[in-house]
Amino acid sequence: MPDILCFGEPLGEFNQTRPGEPNYLFGYGGDTSNCAIAAARSGASVGVIGAVGDDSFGRGFFDLWQAEGIDTSAMRLRSGADTGLYFVTHGPEGHEFTYRRAGSAAARVEATDLPLAAISQAKILHVSGISQAISPNASDAVIAAIEAARAAGVTVSYDTNLRLRLWPIERARAVTNAAMALADIALPGVDDARQLTGRETPDAIADFYLEGGSKIVALTLGKDGALIATSTERRVIPSIPVKAVDATGAGDCFDGAFLAEWLNSGDPFAAGRYACAAAALSATGFGAVAPLPRRATVLAALAGAEA
Repeated sequence: MPDILCFGEPLGEFNQTRPGEPNYLFGYGGDTSNCAIAAARSGASVGVIGAVGDDSFGRGFFDLWQAEGIDTSAMRLRSGADTGLYFVTHGPEGHEFTYRRAGSAAARVEATDLPLAAISQAKILHVSGISQAISPNASDAVIAAIEAARAAGVTVSYDTNLRLRLWPIERARAVTNAAMALADIALPGVDDARQLTGRETPDAIADFYLEGGSKIVALTLGKDGALIATSTERRVIPSIPVKAVDATGAGDCFDGAFLAEWLNSGDPFAAGRYACAAAALSATGFGAVAPLPRRATVLAALAGAEA
């Protein structure tokens, strides 16, 4: 069975390649699927769980995951439900998302659908706030997956990935903060975390999650890199300079790269350094998946940045 299991909502992606013009590049996205691919390209053994629709998009996901060497044995192809879609447009304020996902196959997942044996055999279960926001039953399934992982001694990784179009901030705070308290590795973005914790500085945010029960906090800071914190040490890890064109999926890339390198080295600070470089490289092309770098590319970029 795979070492990392990613549970969430896969989404078909239409990404605008020229601002203001109706030109869209099709691809595949969804935060936990992006994380899975990033981890696989960084050398980890990875699987996905959950559901996609039995449609051209869902079947395309299976083809993609299998081409990336990702285990799909516990992923469900659900008939009678659609795979969700999203559209990315670009403007002066950055990228903006528009979704078509109501009633998607992923939103219909329930706790009784979980592959408990696969979860218990993994080393890491990765989940996110988006999966809890898409429906009440999906939210309950995330908690059930976390509890199954904890009962089996499996490390739990959680990315807040706040999407206020899906739920009000009050509910997002209550649900994600409760879930994060059950996670071993906290992977929030700084803008999300400010809204979810009520704290402003990166150090105060790290303290919030460490005090809540997380053992490692990897707080992404955008172009400024990431703050990696444990109960005994913390460091700000800088990013590497790149010519960014599209930040879609950069946070998900950080997650997958971080988890892969943490499994490889056991060192959260080395994992943060590697993940910052991977996330920066992922912003140099359009789409969530195509620019996700492979391990050799990340290592070469790190070597070049240190030269």
